[in-house]
Amino acid sequence: MARYYADPATKPKLDPALYSLDPDESTFFQRLTGINDHQALKDHIIAVQAKAYDIYGYPCIRRFAFTKLKIARLPAYKKALQLLQERKDPILLDIGCCFGNDLRKAVLDGWPVQNAIAPTSNRLFKSTPETFPASFIQGDVFSSKLLDLDALIDEAATPPLNSLTSLTPLRHRISAIHASAFFHLFQEDRQLELARKLAALLLPKKGSIIFGAHGSLPVKGFRTERIANSSGVSMFCHSPDSWKELWTTQIFGPDQDVKVDVQAGLVEVQRPDLLGAPVATEDVKFWLMYWSVQVL
Repeated sequence: MARYYADPATKPKLDPALYSLDPDESTFFQRLTGINDHQALKDHIIAVQAKAYDIYGYPCIRRFAFTKLKIARLPAYKKALQLLQERKDPILLDIGCCFGNDLRKAVLDGWPVQNAIAPTSNRLFKSTPETFPASFIQGDVFSSKLLDLDALIDEAATPPLNSLTSLTPLRHRISAIHASAFFHLFQEDRQLELARKLAALLLPKKGSIIFGAHGSLPVKGFRTERIANSSGVSMFCHSPDSWKELWTTQIFGPDQDVKVDVQAGLVEVQRPDLLGAPVATEDVKFWLMYWSVQVL
C-alpha cells in the first residue's frame, strides 16, 4: 500500500491542532523565516503545509513532522559534526529530507552550506537559492539517472556540488549521510537496495557515517499505521537486530574491506495523529529506531 494518500476521498483532513513547536523549534523557525510573532509563524507554516499536502498526502506532512529538528535529537549527530574538525570540506547529504529543515539545522550548527546537498523549501524558510545556496539534486533514488552504481566516474577530484545533476559523481565521496523518515517508505527488498546505494556514496574512511531514524518494531515485520478517516497504511519495519544484520552482513559483509560499527535502538513515541493515541495498545504504539553506520 502507498505511504501517502493520493485519493481525496480517503486522505485524512489536515488538523491544525497537531501543530506544536517546542522552544528550540520556535527559535529555529523565527530565526530562519524572520517571523517573530507566534501566530503569524503558525499561519505561515500551516499555509505551506496545506500546499505540500495537496501535492503529496504524506502523514509526516499532516502531523507537522517537517517542523521537528530530528537530526539534532539523533545520538549520531555529534559524530557527524565532528567530521568538520577532522576533514577538509566534508560533504553532507540529507536524503529524502522533505522540506530540508534538518539540513538547515546542520548549517546553523556549522556545516558549510556549499558542502551540503538536499532539497530545501525556500517557500517555508522565506529564502532564495542566493541566500541559501545548498545544492539541490532531484530524482528517484532507485533510478540510475540519479545514482548509477556501474558508471565510470572521475576519481581525480570532487566536482563542484552546484554543477551536479546526479549523485553518481559523488560515489565514495560523501562523509555524512542523514536519512530520517525515509527507509520506512519502502518494502524490505527496496530498503536493502537503498542501503546499498547509500553505502556506495559513503567515503570509505574512518569516521564516515550514515545515520537517521525511522519507523521500526521490536521484532521485524509489518505494522498498520491507522490515521483518522483512513483504513490504514502498511509499513514494513526492521527491528534493531535485523537492521544491524542488514548492514554488517549484506552491505558491509565479512568479505568487504570496509568495516563498520552499527548502532540501533528503539524509542517509543507518541503519535497524536493515530487513532486511539496516546492509548498504549499494540495497534497504536509507534517505535522509532535511532541508528548509525560508521566506518571503523
